[in-house]
Amino acid sequence: MRGFSILCIWILLLLKSSSCAGDSSVVNPCCYYPCQNSGVCVRFGTDRYECDCTRTGFYGENCTVPEVWTGVGLMLKPSPSIIHFFLTHFHWFWNLVNNSFLRDTLMKLVLTVRANLIPSPPTFNSKYGYLNWESYYNLTYYTRILPPVPEDCPLPMGTKGKPVLPDPKLLAERFFKRNKFRPEPQGTNVMFAFMAQHFTHQFFKTNHKVGGGFTKALGHGVDAGNIYGDNLMRQLQLRLHKDGKLKYQLVNGEMYPPTVSEVPVHMMYPEGFPPEKRLAIGQELFGILPGLTMYATIWLREHNRVCDILKAEHPTWDDEQLFQTARLIIIGEIINIIIEEYIQQLSGYLLKLKFDPSLLFNARFQYSNRIALEFCLLYHWHPLMPDSFLIDGDDVPYSQFMYNTSLLMHYGVEKLVDSFSRQPAGQIGGGHNSHESLLTVSEMVIKESRAARVQSFNEYRKKFNLKPYISFNDFTDDKEMARGLEELYGDIDALEFYPGLLLEKALPNAIFGESMVEMGAPFSLKGLMANPICSPEYWKPSTFGGETGFNIVKTATLKKLVCLNTKWCPYLDFHVPRNEAEAKPRKSSIEL
Repeated sequence: MRGFSILCIWILLLLKSSSCAGDSSVVNPCCYYPCQNSGVCVRFGTDRYECDCTRTGFYGENCTVPEVWTGVGLMLKPSPSIIHFFLTHFHWFWNLVNNSFLRDTLMKLVLTVRANLIPSPPTFNSKYGYLNWESYYNLTYYTRILPPVPEDCPLPMGTKGKPVLPDPKLLAERFFKRNKFRPEPQGTNVMFAFMAQHFTHQFFKTNHKVGGGFTKALGHGVDAGNIYGDNLMRQLQLRLHKDGKLKYQLVNGEMYPPTVSEVPVHMMYPEGFPPEKRLAIGQELFGILPGLTMYATIWLREHNRVCDILKAEHPTWDDEQLFQTARLIIIGEIINIIIEEYIQQLSGYLLKLKFDPSLLFNARFQYSNRIALEFCLLYHWHPLMPDSFLIDGDDVPYSQFMYNTSLLMHYGVEKLVDSFSRQPAGQIGGGHNSHESLLTVSEMVIKESRAARVQSFNEYRKKFNLKPYISFNDFTDDKEMARGLEELYGDIDALEFYPGLLLEKALPNAIFGESMVEMGAPFSLKGLMANPICSPEYWKPSTFGGETGFNIVKTATLKKLVCLNTKWCPYLDFHVPRNEAEAKPRKSSIEL
């Protein structure tokens, strides 16, 4: 009897031990991402969760049951692919729209629908997967659209996929590396590619010393910090402190950025780089590529040109007021060109996009912005870069192009603009189109994503109201790529965010796939239109020194930006020449 009692005690101890072991191995239920339609997963105890469906338009245990009007909207709303097809076809229809009141109506709809997908105020960051004051208040963080993958999940991407993610170098070599240059089918050119880099580096300034989730940029939007510097000390060093202008040097009678010996700001140049070739620019990285120093030179000239106009109208203004007002005008010009020409080219839409802040004055809109980590990650568009650079009949390889500021003075702004505008850029979507010298950047982005525990590509598809892919064959038309990705990831729900964006099958005759369009556009348009100058308090003539300055902003174009600051007007566009008439050089001065 005593032996039987001892046996029972041992059985109870074993059961208790087993139960305790089971508790320690319970999977965080939020690792399964059970809450759909932007519902928030909150863990209770060890194995219970609740989905907060507040204001999602859905209810139920996992926020999957649509409310009445949500259901009606879902039935009536066309898919993103149908909308894209409609916006890129039927020229006759869009010609009518673009010349009627419907243009303003549709532009307002585009802006509000896109911007509403970006939370404002910000929500998460790389440290916090829940709402808190630090995420809102600490501007040194990039914000996050989705919280990080919980740290206690059993697998890197949650509960699906393999226990070890693929080697970034293997991914880059196998799926990103260019076999043969594939031009972008819409006709996007290298001039566009350098604008993408120049424009975004005013707010994409990851602080690698601290971590991928932090930014060095003081501003979270278009502040022209790439022209004026991202802090007051750098700005003061770059300024001439006379007539509101920036410092410059004259080479053969033409204005260029000064050298670092004249303006001792920190710039990233290789050791031993000749001092006379070290140009001082607002962004410390812009000496790396002549295409970036070209844009820096153009904006330097434009700022000083605007200062001359302002001084003529306001002879009583001091240096500070001239500088500050000119900067607001430059910011306005940037936003106008980016929306009406850059994003226009990027979208491929036949709807003629319009920069008119007053369209939103009666809408529910917040004039504040925070740059999201996901936006920074998705904007690494290195497939745009060609195999070499064709400049005025010369074929310049990367080895002679990078860190070669002398190319700018040798050829001049006009010839660089003309050459870059004629040379096709590469297609971003579909993979196999990144120059081998740029693969290390893709590897870095993948590593940063993992360090920040960015959720899977499909989770972001759902967040931006896109259907998740059900297989790798659904994701790409490249059968070999589909097999390779399945071999490495094991499950489509484990595919990482950045590889998903770059490798996704491209839309027909488009620069990249559906996800890049649907995720990138909301970040872009919200960030541009949330700029203070677009608010009712700022958007008026007095902000820009009167009607003359206001008109510079409202009528800004890429053509004006270049041709009012060069000796002759080259071919320039974000699109390669469409016909022989466009392709002919135009060396006459322009009157605009």
